Amino acid sequence: MTRRHLFEIDLAPAVGSRFQPTGFPDIGHARFERPVGDHGWEDVLLVESAQSMANHLEGTAWDGAPQAPDPTLDGLPYVRVVADEDGRYLTSSRTEAHRLASAFVKDSLLDGTPMREVIRDRLDLRADTPLQRHAVAREVFRLDPLSLLHGVFFAEKAEVWPAQPRFTRAITGFVEAMDVKAAVSGGVKRDDVRHQRDESGSSAEGYGSIPFHRTEWTARRIVASFAIDEGLLASYGLGDAATALLVAVGRWEIRSLLDRGLRLRSACDLEPLAPEVIDRDRRPLPSAKELHDEIREHVAACAALLEGTGPIEVRWNIERARPKKR
Repeated sequence: MTRRHLFEIDLAPAVGSRFQPTGFPDIGHARFERPVGDHGWEDVLLVESAQSMANHLEGTAWDGAPQAPDPTLDGLPYVRVVADEDGRYLTSSRTEAHRLASAFVKDSLLDGTPMREVIRDRLDLRADTPLQRHAVAREVFRLDPLSLLHGVFFAEKAEVWPAQPRFTRAITGFVEAMDVKAAVSGGVKRDDVRHQRDESGSSAEGYGSIPFHRTEWTARRIVASFAIDEGLLASYGLGDAATALLVAVGRWEIRSLLDRGLRLRSACDLEPLAPEVIDRDRRPLPSAKELHDEIREHVAACAALLEGTGPIEVRWNIERARPKKR
């Protein structure tokens, strides 16, 4: 069995030759050096981080218009959080940063029972008792299988949950640019009404014409890298069908993201140089339609393990979620 699926896809700016990489507080653009050959080094830039690419990958599986999963994933459970007072949609385990471990999920009620208790009991979190990892993985799969693919950490106070299971991300992606050069430019924010700047209406309030500078980049090569750890998913003991389902979903997310185009931000619009995507073992990545059909087959094969389909609706109330004052 293949233990890992590894992809390296060459990209280029869709228009022009410049691009804007991700930035981080205090450090700005993430620039580093990597070894080339026996003694050389080249400048490299992190264009998109693993954390951000996880958001892009997960975004392919969610339709923001009806606030529901893509139809490709019909039949797979997830937790849907609605407002307690009127049932309006708020969020879900598919869109929250911490997935099933989101505060919105944990602070909700399922048929009147606090979700913290539901999760504790279903995952069998008991003091002075080793975690049964296969059993925990099975229950997570029944609540939201994609939490196993994208990772989830059930962090909570010891008096609430005596154990804190963690499943690391099984799909990872990032974008790097090699042999980079800075492209420095600038502009001006114009104010055609208030030409002067004084204490009554300064630039701090958005008044006046304000010049600014910006740094974009060019690169000899831009590469999107993806990895799916099939061995990790298989280690959860869910069976071949469930493992194949999660791998197929990961491959479908990669294909869907590439097909949509990597418009990562307003000045960073990238596209693959070649239409065909080949993994490191020279196997082509199927089309989104082929992967859709594969996922549908695997969903049917996992029916007994899932024990139900569709959303698990929970109700959230801000007064209940707010910590009680002592």
